[in-house]
Amino acid sequence: MTGTIRNRDTFLTEIATRLGREPKLNVQKPVWKHQPQRAVLKDASADELLEVLRNQCLQIHTDLIETKLADLPKTLAEAVKLYGGGPLSLWKDERFDKYGLTNLIENEWPAENIEVNSWDTTLGEKNIELAEQANIGITFSDMTLAESGTVVLLSSSDKGRSVSLLPTNYIAIIPKSTLVPRITQAADLIREKIDNGEQVPSCINFITGPSNSADIEMNLVIGVHGPVKAAYIIVNDC
Repeated sequence: MTGTIRNRDTFLTEIATRLGREPKLNVQKPVWKHQPQRAVLKDASADELLEVLRNQCLQIHTDLIETKLADLPKTLAEAVKLYGGGPLSLWKDERFDKYGLTNLIENEWPAENIEVNSWDTTLGEKNIELAEQANIGITFSDMTLAESGTVVLLSSSDKGRSVSLLPTNYIAIIPKSTLVPRITQAADLIREKIDNGEQVPSCINFITGPSNSADIEMNLVIGVHGPVKAAYIIVNDC
């Protein structure tokens, strides 16, 4: 459902009046002369961004696996075995079919007695339970920030955030075409969707490798409040 802003000008005028200021409505966004955030990795090619991501994954304790589109089913199957098999929790995502993974999900894994649970809106809260019980959660990345090694996930009714947060391990399938330099470009793309009238989800997750925390005496601990291990599978689609 799209939200509606009501009585905004009246509300802002009331606040300005109480503060003793003249109300300023319809303020235009300033254009800054210097924008250093856009200088980082400016004009970097997809291969250069991949190299940055490759190095960053070493820093965020994330396995990075590179593959060709034709080899993706085999690569994903091997990654699942490496991480201990099922149960698996997946988004209900047309990209699994687009990238040639349907046979693996619907036939090969069940034949190997690997339990596969795809997000199903008719199951309601049961989806969260299945994700919590899963050994591996698998999603696609909608945008991928090379600088920080961050996957951006746009949630929807078929793409519950629990799939990337609750399983013991997490695998993100990253089309090479989704690579952008940093969060600046991700914000631009989200703004572009809004400006084009697209419905942007209220929940957008930015995930950087496995969960970790250094809150206690600056000692890094992996797997505190989410997946203990994470892998990024880069698919050369461009």
